[in-house]
Amino acid sequence: IEINLETLALNDTKTYELFGTGNTDGVFQFESEGMRDILRRFKPEKLDDLTALNALYRPGPIRSGMIDDFIKRKSGKVAVRYEHPAVEEILESTLGVIVYQEQVMQLASKLAGFSLGEADMLRRAMGKKNATVMKAQREKFISGSVSNDVPSKKAATIFELMEHFAGYGFNRSHSAAYALLAYQTAYLKANFPVYFMAALLTSEQQNTDKVVQYLNACREMKIEVLPPDINESELSFTVIGDRIRFGLAAVKNVGESAIESILLARKRTGRLRSPADLCEYVDLRLVNKRVFESLIKAGAFDSFGAKRSQLVATIDRVLDYGQQVQKEKEIGQGNLFGDYGEGRRSPSLEKLPDIAEWDSSDVLAFEKATLGFYLSGHPLDNYKKEILQYSTCDTRTLSGMETAKEVLIAGIIVSVRSLRTRKGDAMAVFRLEDQYGDIEVVVFPDLYARSFGLLANEVSVMVTGKPEVGEDVGKVLARKIILLDEVHHSEAETMILRIPMDSMSENTIPYLLEILEKHRGDCSVIFELCRKDYVANFQPHKLIKVEPSPELATSLETICGEGAVRFSK
Repeated sequence: IEINLETLALNDTKTYELFGTGNTDGVFQFESEGMRDILRRFKPEKLDDLTALNALYRPGPIRSGMIDDFIKRKSGKVAVRYEHPAVEEILESTLGVIVYQEQVMQLASKLAGFSLGEADMLRRAMGKKNATVMKAQREKFISGSVSNDVPSKKAATIFELMEHFAGYGFNRSHSAAYALLAYQTAYLKANFPVYFMAALLTSEQQNTDKVVQYLNACREMKIEVLPPDINESELSFTVIGDRIRFGLAAVKNVGESAIESILLARKRTGRLRSPADLCEYVDLRLVNKRVFESLIKAGAFDSFGAKRSQLVATIDRVLDYGQQVQKEKEIGQGNLFGDYGEGRRSPSLEKLPDIAEWDSSDVLAFEKATLGFYLSGHPLDNYKKEILQYSTCDTRTLSGMETAKEVLIAGIIVSVRSLRTRKGDAMAVFRLEDQYGDIEVVVFPDLYARSFGLLANEVSVMVTGKPEVGEDVGKVLARKIILLDEVHHSEAETMILRIPMDSMSENTIPYLLEILEKHRGDCSVIFELCRKDYVANFQPHKLIKVEPSPELATSLETICGEGAVRFSK
């Protein structure tokens, strides 16, 4: 593989930091922090270096200390030695360490005269550690090496090295391809992040899970992704300045032919001012009622300034108008001034029905139905405080939690499946979705019997349970499931109220006590008195206990400031 390292700027600082994460799809299955540490110490200078690190960054070589030895050889802390001049020619690029399977084959061919077929058989035998086969291969290797003027002791030493490293050997061509691809994608992500993410979104625009993953990556990278827009969106995701505009092809029930018709109509008319403008020029056999409804619910017509509920209510009228205008154009009928449709009432934005917009929950539900995910918000946004106060992880961070400890994780229930155990007891498995992804939750019979009434799609819950021990960390074995609306009542044992003393008056504490008195319950209260130079905690009278609720938190925070109330178990 030839690569212009000057063009790719191998020492580019941004790429250096990103290398190892590669594209966000994980072409490089590296633990980013571990790989970044290795890169900083190794200081790669050419593609061969990256290829070797890719091959070595696996559990076997890591456990054996091969990577540390490799880095020490590169820095000159450990001398690089070769058992024979012919060995140096083959192992020079990997500092005397046998890293690749191809090197085992080359050594067998160069030193012992093995054919490539015989060398491949030796490589496979070493990988399988077949003692009987290895004994015969060892004798053959040594005798062949002696015939090529390699001393038998040297040949035996080299064979032992080959045998030792063969268990860690990696395919070089495979590693080189991955190293090149990962470097190129890391370079693009580091230096052209907006274009890179737009390309990723386009490549997976029909895969909802991937689109959600990449949209979350955009948020973390502070890249704004704009919703679909009938006047600005193209077929795929496009870059507008330092932002990304949603592509129309990502909207469900809108085929590519319909989109092409819309883009052609837009090219003819310029900026569209209303759905009626669009209906005059698109092919209404392709851009039908179902397409219009999907585009409206996805937010593609929001730039017209009308409510989505109003636009959906006028779809039939707009389509009738468009069909009539197109029919008149087809037969050449117009008014005295040669305009088509001007004599009849165009369903303009000024004549929309006076109806209320859908509830925010309906708006989000329609976005989910047409896009596969929530775009303008998320149902869990209504529970930010509860999630902040009680949850211990989300779907992104679940994998880093200790499997022996319980977690509290919030989300929306989707895709519930009812099952039966071998004994015939009812249980369930469902997907729990938050703003970042989803996980599987297993509900065993005892819990299912207590909470089956909660297990329905679009229900917001808090799950208490343990991540399953094993490789699949995207799963929780539930012990408890409660509605997020009831999390205050169910989980809180103590309320901590932060009181900023510098901005309080002498009436503040009596007023706070009055609010607490109105919300009597069983949850203990701790005051956290704050000043610039100190924080003091104290518990008021033991009889002062409250019933946790969003109303209580809101009342207290109007006095003490946002975020002043925290609940704990």
